[in-house]
Amino acid sequence: MLYLLLFILCIGLFIFGMTIVRIGMFNLSADKLKTWLRKLTSTPLKGMLTGTFITALVQSSSTVMVLTIGLISAKIMTFPQSIGIILGTNIGTTFKTELITFNLDHALIPLAVTGAVLILLKNRTARSIGMLIFGIASVFTAMKGFESLSGPLTNVPFIHKSLLSLNGSIFFSVAAGAILTSIIQSSTAMTGIAMGFLTGGILNLEAGIAVMLGANIGTCITALAAAIGSGEEAKLAAFAHVWLNVFGVLAFIPLITWLANIAPALASSKDVQLAHISVIFNVATSIIMLPFANKFGYFIMRLHK
Repeated sequence: MLYLLLFILCIGLFIFGMTIVRIGMFNLSADKLKTWLRKLTSTPLKGMLTGTFITALVQSSSTVMVLTIGLISAKIMTFPQSIGIILGTNIGTTFKTELITFNLDHALIPLAVTGAVLILLKNRTARSIGMLIFGIASVFTAMKGFESLSGPLTNVPFIHKSLLSLNGSIFFSVAAGAILTSIIQSSTAMTGIAMGFLTGGILNLEAGIAVMLGANIGTCITALAAAIGSGEEAKLAAFAHVWLNVFGVLAFIPLITWLANIAPALASSKDVQLAHISVIFNVATSIIMLPFANKFGYFIMRLHK
């Protein structure tokens, strides 16, 4: 029970870290974000590049989607303009997944102390940088917690049974990734948990890939929630986000075994392998969909109008 409680606390620490990283980055760049989103979306390609850059900058695809839905609701942006941004957010979010694979063990305490000191300063820019640094330290500390607790948690009967179910069923793993991500509101946190179990040797790579794919569906819940009470075009953008990820996951499920087989050529450690496969999935689905962005938009309008 203690290990389970510690694991839940690590999840909270991870989400806390990602949240203050996002706030810090947003404070540093908020004045420009809406301008970029509004002006640099005249074509799907421009929208995708803009969405990728802004999502990588603020470290949250959900934040960019909420901003986009807000701009559509305010009639500053149209639904067709949002298609490129949606494609870009899926690519931009992979920067976080790659980031958490770095080894910063020896720097965690100095980063945390430096960040805390900067947060206490009166200067807005210094505080924002402090939040960014402290958030990164929190995220990496949580990742170490996932890795350390993965072994002891397998002694908990419920967890042990659940992990066996994940290792034995691709579809169960996808569903678990989607459901848990919709609860904790962070696909990166869900992928980070999977990385911890992969590193601990508890989860096999195929199940880890399936969980990551499911997390891409589960993260859409934020956009759907943001669209509640919004105009019709804002809701269409949220639906487009859902269908893009659903179609992408369905296309990649048959490739999971193949991806697991080629993973050792991508990296030596399992967590980095999963991060690279996440990049492959998100970049491939967005680039494949890009030439059909306008038709995809028409499909969403016909389906949900």
